[in-house]
Amino acid sequence: MIVGAALLFGGTVSFLRWITALAGLVGVVIVVGPGSDSFSIFSMLAVIGLLGFAGRDLASRAAPHTVSTSIVGFYGFLAMFVAGVLFAVWQQATFVLPAVKASFYLIGSVLVGVAAYAFLMEAMRIGEVSAVTPFGYSRLLFATALGVLLFGEQLTVQILFGSGLIVASGLCFIGINNSSAVEEQ
Repeated sequence: MIVGAALLFGGTVSFLRWITALAGLVGVVIVVGPGSDSFSIFSMLAVIGLLGFAGRDLASRAAPHTVSTSIVGFYGFLAMFVAGVLFAVWQQATFVLPAVKASFYLIGSVLVGVAAYAFLMEAMRIGEVSAVTPFGYSRLLFATALGVLLFGEQLTVQILFGSGLIVASGLCFIGINNSSAVEEQ
């Protein structure tokens, strides 16, 4: 996001902001764990997905204000749907109708996701990119909790350390933005 915002929107990024962003990137590499037993090609899909998130956020910012958030959101979800279908075809997956309990989880996820997406897009459209971006790190906390609670995933020291580094870099980034805003006043 920071690189894209700097290149596309002419934003200036301080040295300290670059350092915190680099620390977050190191955290991502630790979580993904290239070279470890848990690493697979699917781990790279997560990284590609994050690049997609960054692209979506930058597109939300670049979209003219005459285009409603609903339209921008529709295209974002359409892109996600197409990516899901392509992945299913690549995996040669057969369509399975979800069970009733899974359907409720799915409907709840969609409703919460749509609301969160709309709020995030609106924030990205009206706020400073470098100020809004760190709040996206909260996705990590929710995704981890859902992974453990709903899917029985196990947390490792590597995941906790990398995640902690990502969250810490986000909090530092927020602190830098706040101190910069105070200095400007």
